Amino acid sequence: MSIFSSIMSKIFHAGAPAAGSTVDAISKAAPETVSEAVSPSPTTTPDTGSRSVDVGAVLSQMASQKVGGGNYQSSIVDLLKLLDLDSSLDARKQLATELNVHVGADGSAEENVALHKAVVQKLEENGGKVPDSMKI
Repeated sequence: MSIFSSIMSKIFHAGAPAAGSTVDAISKAAPETVSEAVSPSPTTTPDTGSRSVDVGAVLSQMASQKVGGGNYQSSIVDLLKLLDLDSSLDARKQLATELNVHVGADGSAEENVALHKAVVQKLEENGGKVPDSMKI
């Protein structure tokens, strides 16, 4: 599985019981955000089914369970750590290749910022509702 596919899976299927839905998982975690967190979408994508996921609500819930979750809203390293994914230089190089991000030297701040921006953009393209605070 590609690193971006892993990111998508962790966010779009966060805490969902095997037979349950994303709505069920989010409603247990944060009942007041259910109507905003998951809403019907007119199109279906292979990764998200027929639902649009509130990426901000899902990540915020994950961060609250991990005592803050670092600065996942602007740091690719913290985002990967929050999702329990490999945040090593090699993993970020692979992610950069997957997303066609070729900015700055490997592991540089410039590349990391570009990677985070590319991940956010791809999440939106795949049905994610991303808060403005993550669009750096």
